[in-house]
Amino acid sequence: MAERGLPRTAAPAPDEWPARPEQSLALTGLGTFDWNLDSGQMHLDPTALEVFDLRPYEWGGTAGSLRQRIPPGEDARLDARIAQALKNGRAEYGAYFRIRLRNGSPRWTHTQGHILRHADGRPFRIIGIVRDASLDPRHPGAGPELDEGRRRMTGVVERTTAILAHARTVNDVTDILKDPEALGHLGAVSVMLGVVDGGRIHLVAEGQLGSYVPEIEYTRIDADFPMSEAVRTMRPVLITSREEFQARFPMLWPYIAPLEVRSGAYLPLIAQGRPVGALGLLYVRDGDFTAEERNLLVALSSGIAQSLQRAILFEQEHDLAEGLQRAMLPRSIPTVPGAQIAVRYRAARMGRNIGGDWYDVIPLPDGRVGVMIGDVEGHDTDAAAVMGQLRIVLRAYVTEGHTPGTAMARASAFLRELDTERFATCTYAEADLNTGLLQLVRAGHLDPVVRRGDGSCHRVVVAGGLPLGLAHKEGRPAGGGYPVTALELHPGETLLLCTDGLIERPGLDPDVGMREFMAAVRDGPTDLEELADRVSDLVGDAGGGDDMALLLLRRHGTAGPRGGGPLRQHLTPGDADAPASARHLIRAAAAAWGAWERADEIELAADELMTNALVHTDGGGTVTLRLTAEGRIRVEVEDTSSALPRRREADDFAVSGRGLMLVDGLSDAWGVEPRGGGKCVWCEFAVPAAG
Repeated sequence: MAERGLPRTAAPAPDEWPARPEQSLALTGLGTFDWNLDSGQMHLDPTALEVFDLRPYEWGGTAGSLRQRIPPGEDARLDARIAQALKNGRAEYGAYFRIRLRNGSPRWTHTQGHILRHADGRPFRIIGIVRDASLDPRHPGAGPELDEGRRRMTGVVERTTAILAHARTVNDVTDILKDPEALGHLGAVSVMLGVVDGGRIHLVAEGQLGSYVPEIEYTRIDADFPMSEAVRTMRPVLITSREEFQARFPMLWPYIAPLEVRSGAYLPLIAQGRPVGALGLLYVRDGDFTAEERNLLVALSSGIAQSLQRAILFEQEHDLAEGLQRAMLPRSIPTVPGAQIAVRYRAARMGRNIGGDWYDVIPLPDGRVGVMIGDVEGHDTDAAAVMGQLRIVLRAYVTEGHTPGTAMARASAFLRELDTERFATCTYAEADLNTGLLQLVRAGHLDPVVRRGDGSCHRVVVAGGLPLGLAHKEGRPAGGGYPVTALELHPGETLLLCTDGLIERPGLDPDVGMREFMAAVRDGPTDLEELADRVSDLVGDAGGGDDMALLLLRRHGTAGPRGGGPLRQHLTPGDADAPASARHLIRAAAAAWGAWERADEIELAADELMTNALVHTDGGGTVTLRLTAEGRIRVEVEDTSSALPRRREADDFAVSGRGLMLVDGLSDAWGVEPRGGGKCVWCEFAVPAAG
């Protein structure tokens, strides 16, 4: 009372009841009360009755008689404040509370009590004062400043809970709690978050005051720490003084003693009936926590618990799915003579975004190598599982010797038969590192990019089909298959394949990301690994939330004489795509070897030889293309039939018989050679001298 400028009354003798009010108190509008805790009787003087707007006949002489004036919520808060003071051995308490007047209007009231105790410390009596606080500028409902403080505290909890609803990882949760603006308005000077990890609590975050120390980063749940007690009992642990800190938690006290902390609140974070962590708040103020503060803290801890559990479950699921996805990707990239290869892969960490991006490198005979990149639709474990199956089956088709177009068509059919609604995009490139001939086939994927030796780059327009798994109603891939685009990859040039996660920019046109990608390739370093790092960093700079896969293939060597092959393709009866793929191969090789002017002739003659092998034999065959030492392009078609072809003179009305006649007329030389149980039909074309 003296601290508040009020006169202090002498404590009455135990047999003097009720205590006699000082006249000076009545003159200042202060009513007095005397409350016998043992009997429950309470005396109010006339001024106190006026404060509560009670007539003398309405007063029942007990504390319960005040219930008619004190609303239930205020009554509970006042009881809690008095009970805490009695429990903690304090001699005084004070509180603001609202009453309901006779006309129903509310009014703020202030009370201050002095607690009398027996020699053993047991309280038996409270005497004190009550007064009308409606004009008191310091009461909780007075003035815009304190009203704003209450609204701000409630708003902080609401805003923090709303922000936490979007947290997807434990780091997201800790970043929000460590923000000085997030919880500072609650009066806390330090915030700590602990996560239950088996039988321990892992302290993962602290903010502002610096109360985090390595020695208590991990504590056992059964240890004598307030956070452990909150998790163990699933009840809040409220500490109202430094003395209580020291007495209740001596193991923690050495870390609290150097700080200006005088009270603390440790709240269990409970989700679905079990503790997932604990929240610690430290304060520099002394004293008990009001019922309103407790309610705010409980509401805050509930929101944090839900967000923390969601983040933990997300990270567990994501780690499992990412492990599954990485297990289905190549563990290492093989060394390929004549080329350098670099790959990069980054998994998205948004929601359940673990997807079906993949890459692969397949060494092939005769100095060839196959590289592929693809993306299964969707972002979940099912997409990762489909990716693994699709990568393996496409690799199997390629290593069996199927042409790029045929392998892609068969992979599409395989995906349709998987009984899944997923589809996938893919680009496959097969490079002959001797000649530089590059065959590309695309299934709904991004066009590749080639960087030249001088650093310039360009997109390669590759004819393609629909994504894998999609087909016409008849069940055949749209467009009849996947056409092959051929070009020459010169020594020192780099082929770049990527998935759309590298170029997607949220809310922007895809061309924006592609321009950034092209600029990074053009301006990137010469070293292939450094170039891969520079390009993949686009994801961190401005990328979206998708997965990203990147593959770079650079052909070794320096520009020199034209290469010589050989290039081979198998011809299977009933495979309508094989001859078309072979024609693409032959035309591209002719251009690469300097015979572009004769490309039509070479393609037509080779087509006749392939048709003869498929129509007149049962086992199909193999077409081979190479550049001889004499500088001629040689086309060979082998089959399993020992019957030798013969040239016929067809009349005007014959529908066949002109094939060898065309070969003879178009080529510079042709012939037949026995090969084991079969034969080889060949033709050669002179390459024009370089201009």
